[in-house]
Amino acid sequence: MSQDASVFENSPDAGRGRVVFWVSVVLILVIMVVAAAVPEQVGEASDQALSWVTENTGWSMLVIPLAIMVLLVVLAVTKYGRIKLGPDDSEPEYPTYAWIAMLMGAVMGIGLITYGVAQPVIHLWTPPHGLSEPGSQDAVVDALRFTFLDWGLHAWAIFGIFGLAIGYSTHRLGNKGLVSPILRPLIARHADGVVGKAVDVLVILSTLFGTTTSLGLGAAQVSQGLEQVTGAALTTIPAQLVIISVITVIFTASAMSGVGRGIRHLSQITMVLALALLVFVLVAGPTTYLINMYFRAVGSYAGDFLEISLMLPATSDELAWMQWWTYFMMAWWVSWGAFVGVFLARISKGRTIRQFVGVVLGVPTVVFSAWFTVFGGSAMFMDMNRGTAIGQAAAENVNTAFFGLLDQLPWTLLTSVVAIILVVLYFVTGADSNTYVLAVISTDGNMHPSRPVLLVWGALTGAMAAVLLYAGGLQALQTAVMLSAAPFIFVILALAVSVVALLRKDPLVLPTSSGGPSVAHQLPQRFLTNNNNDDAAGAEPAEPRS
Repeated sequence: MSQDASVFENSPDAGRGRVVFWVSVVLILVIMVVAAAVPEQVGEASDQALSWVTENTGWSMLVIPLAIMVLLVVLAVTKYGRIKLGPDDSEPEYPTYAWIAMLMGAVMGIGLITYGVAQPVIHLWTPPHGLSEPGSQDAVVDALRFTFLDWGLHAWAIFGIFGLAIGYSTHRLGNKGLVSPILRPLIARHADGVVGKAVDVLVILSTLFGTTTSLGLGAAQVSQGLEQVTGAALTTIPAQLVIISVITVIFTASAMSGVGRGIRHLSQITMVLALALLVFVLVAGPTTYLINMYFRAVGSYAGDFLEISLMLPATSDELAWMQWWTYFMMAWWVSWGAFVGVFLARISKGRTIRQFVGVVLGVPTVVFSAWFTVFGGSAMFMDMNRGTAIGQAAAENVNTAFFGLLDQLPWTLLTSVVAIILVVLYFVTGADSNTYVLAVISTDGNMHPSRPVLLVWGALTGAMAAVLLYAGGLQALQTAVMLSAAPFIFVILALAVSVVALLRKDPLVLPTSSGGPSVAHQLPQRFLTNNNNDDAAGAEPAEPRS
């Protein structure tokens, strides 16, 4: 990573970088100052804005990801599926097993600890849309399939379109690693003007709020785990602010050091620990029951997929439920889209669109559904058969659910320590990666942002998480994510349309005039080489940031 502090002067588009950087920083500082100065007024205004947004545009959080999912599948199974994210002769830079492992590490994070137990067990006692009797076996299936809805194909369709768009734009067309250049088919020269800058600023704001939500959840989980292990009263806002401060120093220093290999090793360690914890709970818990529920819930999810994908709220109570669950989850994925997209693009050079879509949509959906079935299913089984009341406690505080489950299993102290370590590692690697991506976007796609820029984004990320946690806790974090994602979901729709327009002009799929070699093979250098921005095109993809 470059140590040059004068990144803007060295950038070929210094003016654009300065504008996006300073506009983003000023907007974020204004939001933080106002939220810290008048938290109650900000909370009331945010709640009103959220109600209006979800009532009028909430449908987009389900309909647009579903449409994108269909688009990705169509691209994969048609002639476009053989187009590579890179030149025609490029080869994947990572073995398939390593690629899948890194892909999973992109999003396997704090949310899986916070909601791995809490979401299914809360749904057990308050079934989604009132479809089943609370605490019944039907409620178990509904709890799991609606959790799959929030964490499965819809989420990865959002990540997939970002990764496909950015990978195609950078590796195959040689553009910078930004969202705005991909929109040229729709906004033409405005992609390099005010409209393009506005899109980049919106990407930064949305990504930042997604990151701060994860940091807030992580601080709450760490404090809950430490309280469980030590017995000290640590689940207070001051204690969580201290945790955020300490972790912010760690991930900012990590991002500034540029030790990508270290972060990669940490990510692999988290994967091993997560798998070990999953296997332990599966074996120590009601194993046969969990296996049966997995296939039953997956079957119900697949069989009723279209119905539950379009199950929009019909009453004010359903709207409130959607705000807390499905709408929030979809908004969270939208806010993480740019970060995950940049990451997926960097590790997927040389993959065909068919390979990319198949793995990105399929593998995480299967793995995440297993995770929620094992952890959430175990808690639901215990609540129904042993009267453990994990769901009741989770309804009051979602951070108690995961450790509440571990408390019912052998080796509680050891597994609780492992869970705390997992949260901290996810905390550091995720925030490190997001700091890097924010720095890249705010410096006009410079893939080697300077230390001062990284320091600014690390500090702002931690500060925003602390301010929002102080202003309103988890609800404030969720509201911020949904409000920032509401306009950005339509940018994603525009992104999908632009990708289709670009792919239709790809030489590999253009018809030939004489039945001879395709244009792609006749003119490989003009279109299929990265010749105008090697950094952005992934010429140095060596180490992923997560």
